[in-house]
Amino acid sequence: MRDYVRGLLAPAGRKNGWQLAEWAGHRDPAGLQHLLNGARWDADAVRDHVRAYVAERLGPGGVLIIDDTGFVKKGTASAGVGRQCTGPSGKIDNCQIGVFAAYATGRGRALVDRELYLPKAWTSDRDRRRAAKIPDERLFATKGELARDIVCRCVAAGLPAAWVTADEAHGQDWNFRRLPEQPGLGCVVAVPKSQQIKSLAGFWRIDQLVDEAPADAWQRLSCGDGAKGPRVHDWAAARLPTNIVFDPDPPTHHRWVLARRSLSDPSEVAYCLAHAPVGVGLPELARIAGSRWAIEECFQAAKNECGLDEYEVRRYVGWYRHITLALLAHAFLTALAAQASHRETAETNRPAPSLSPWRRSGGSWTLSCPTPAPNSTATGMH
Repeated sequence: MRDYVRGLLAPAGRKNGWQLAEWAGHRDPAGLQHLLNGARWDADAVRDHVRAYVAERLGPGGVLIIDDTGFVKKGTASAGVGRQCTGPSGKIDNCQIGVFAAYATGRGRALVDRELYLPKAWTSDRDRRRAAKIPDERLFATKGELARDIVCRCVAAGLPAAWVTADEAHGQDWNFRRLPEQPGLGCVVAVPKSQQIKSLAGFWRIDQLVDEAPADAWQRLSCGDGAKGPRVHDWAAARLPTNIVFDPDPPTHHRWVLARRSLSDPSEVAYCLAHAPVGVGLPELARIAGSRWAIEECFQAAKNECGLDEYEVRRYVGWYRHITLALLAHAFLTALAAQASHRETAETNRPAPSLSPWRRSGGSWTLSCPTPAPNSTATGMH
């Protein structure tokens, strides 16, 4: 396992079995293949260690981000493979889909959990299940159900997240939106423009509500730095009224409607729903909404640097084992980067040494004259 992870971290051209074996000094990839397909070890236990490691190195108060990504594959034998949408582009391809969670703070971001989506064509086919070694207890679950399981698992494990965010595929799921409210987490999720908002006066589409926003409701804010600098948009937010009949106690959280408008094309508007602690305002809601893109950066880094998508396994257990070890490799790189950044900050903030002989000791000043160099000819009192 150590050799496999070192291979994932190595500057190899591709992170396939033969190249990993050569990098590790093995005669052939048989040992590494056995690690993924036949050895006895618990990938979920390693996942739990990765999550705890990331929390320790990146610190508390972060954002738990949920999203899925595709792994393009040939053939029909890999567990869960099929003609599916591979990402935000909406492209349909022959691929596997994984639902992932990332944890992000000011110190960095890393993937902490994963689940393989199995379409009904797989869960209902006994022969395919047996060939791919899919456990009998694994039943069909939607991507939304897998995402909710991940959130519950992270919260139960004590991951110190203060917020949950996701794209509109999960944000339009009422059950997902309500899930973070139970442990008291904040939540900012994208929703489609057709999302219905319920009030005492009836139902409204979220885009219709935002269209009614006055000009001074919009503020120009950065939601975080991107590859080309601050990501600046126009933002507007309105707090939804609290139902005093059903919520008579003073609320600890408020629900919000949030909108983001492009500077280059004002007709391009994205919508969010939020559940935020009392006292949180638009700048913080915009920051959390913008943090969702951190998981895309995690996917890109884990695929480019740690071979997340370069596995050569077809069985169900092999997918989980490779993906988990790739998460471990990516978490290690994230921790190294966070440590280096912390060291640079400490060096930058370290006060310059004083050249004055005056020193404060307790409540009075003392003189600390420098000792002359060994070859110095200076004389006199010190």
